[in-house]
Amino acid sequence: MLLTFELSDLKRGGMKITKGRIPDKVLREIFPKKLKRYGASEKVYFHLKQMILSGKVKKGQRLVQEKIAQEFNVSRMAVGIAFSKLKSDGLIISKRGVGSFILRRNF
Repeated sequence: MLLTFELSDLKRGGMKITKGRIPDKVLREIFPKKLKRYGASEKVYFHLKQMILSGKVKKGQRLVQEKIAQEFNVSRMAVGIAFSKLKSDGLIISKRGVGSFILRRNF
């Protein structure tokens, strides 16, 4: 969506003009409520971590990004970020060209 407005409209409305930025008043008219950003990668990370720690997925089981993205209705990028966090927690391991696998169930 392309936002267009006249410079004279901005001056009449008492809006501060900043180069390269849409004025706050215009944004408030378009988006009356503050948009909440739900972290898709956080949602995936939390649920996968719970599944691993509860034993719902077994050690050595392969995790497929595409299937997880479809199941959670998120992008593959969000799943990739979640996988990175799970790797740093020591819960999964990724092998390039092979896939990601459950490393361990418990700490």
